[in-house]
Amino acid sequence: MRGDFGPVLTAVVTPFAEDFTVNYPVFRKLVRELVDHGSSGVVVAGTTGEAPTLSREEKLKLFDVALEEIGDRAVVIAGTCGYDTKSSIALSKEAEKLGVHGILAVAPYYNRPPQEGLYHHFKAIAEEVVLPIMLYNIPSRTGVNIEPETVARLAELPNIGALKEASGSPDQIARVKLLVGNDFALYSGDDNMTLVVIALGGVGVVSVASHLVGERLRTMIQYFKEGKVEESLRIHLQLYPLFRAIFLSTNPIPIKSALNLKGWQVGGPRPPLCPLEKEKEEKLRQVLSDLSLL
Repeated sequence: MRGDFGPVLTAVVTPFAEDFTVNYPVFRKLVRELVDHGSSGVVVAGTTGEAPTLSREEKLKLFDVALEEIGDRAVVIAGTCGYDTKSSIALSKEAEKLGVHGILAVAPYYNRPPQEGLYHHFKAIAEEVVLPIMLYNIPSRTGVNIEPETVARLAELPNIGALKEASGSPDQIARVKLLVGNDFALYSGDDNMTLVVIALGGVGVVSVASHLVGERLRTMIQYFKEGKVEESLRIHLQLYPLFRAIFLSTNPIPIKSALNLKGWQVGGPRPPLCPLEKEKEEKLRQVLSDLSLL
């Protein structure tokens, strides 16, 4: 399967110091910890990594640090795309020169291109790099849905081989699966939808919860693929309160709070995001405690 990057990819947070500069030493330790505990690789500078607030230079340094730390034993997928095709191509080419293993290409946000615009945007990027590309559909953030028919057209291009689907729609996931070939990899973009995506023929998840439970997620996916459906469902239901808790507020606010509660010192999010409210933090703390994560 040409877009298979492994079953559990962590959409890694970007740690910040008190002055909101990137804390690269903590980032280095964090990506190593993730790969040591269940992650097949990391997606750097995605939604959870607060990509809209990161400069070009910060993104490139994060890609480089991740490659130095884990690039010989896990995949590093670079979030290089935004709402402008030209700049998306430019950053993708720079990331390719650094040696990243793949590109995460989110649907252009804010300007809401029609399906034909989406197709030509992604096609233009694919024609300028040789790296494998994972499309990223997250309509709640971008304001536009990559329709299954558009995904199918793009899947005909040799280096577009995967989709991170975060629409939250089982119907959309099934429609994509019907239209694309068996060598095209479907990933859940929502932790609470992972089991659904796997049941519909997906290969894994681009996860937020894997910051905390990467090994359990990997086991859940493995069990399902081995036909141990009840065991897989048991893990899903056990972790379901966590899947809800890490979205008590806008991602990545709660997962950063959870990591800080565990002593990781990843800092808060950059403005305009803000720290988690005390009441929600207490709810999050209780869930972490119930799952023996504190």
